[in-house]
Amino acid sequence: MTDRRPSLDAVQLGVYFALMEVAGLLRHAVEQQLREAGDLSYVQFQLLARLGLDSPTGSERMTDLADGVVYSRSGLTYQAGLLEKAGLVTRTPSADDERGVTVTITDAGRALLAEVLPGHVEVVSRQLFQPLTRADTEALADLLSPVRDHMRSSPPRSAAPRRRR
Repeated sequence: MTDRRPSLDAVQLGVYFALMEVAGLLRHAVEQQLREAGDLSYVQFQLLARLGLDSPTGSERMTDLADGVVYSRSGLTYQAGLLEKAGLVTRTPSADDERGVTVTITDAGRALLAEVLPGHVEVVSRQLFQPLTRADTEALADLLSPVRDHMRSSPPRSAAPRRRR
């Protein structure tokens, strides 16, 4: 009888552990910088960055934000509430979905994002890109992009149907 369970060979296992370690170390360094520079969590920074840098209007639906940052609806609601209490975002009912909520970055949110972003970029540059050549960076992008796209092809957690209680 043959064992048909999926397995990883030694190289795949090594890549997996290296990737997890790199991600963990980078996230730790980034979170430390964000706490020191702006008293922000990583998720809060992601929300402000998506609204302030990626969104042409500075607004996004809560569900789209949750999908983008790969965070639960309830967790994102809590984080957005903290940002709203600090005056960094506003939340309003969505114009096109009566059950939806739109989050908008405020001027104070943009100012804090501008304050923490240079240090964030410096940490990412130093920790992730300093040991790599430009060719290494391009190769890494070529390797990670299809993996990310493959993982994103499944519905994100926030798009999954809610369980009835």
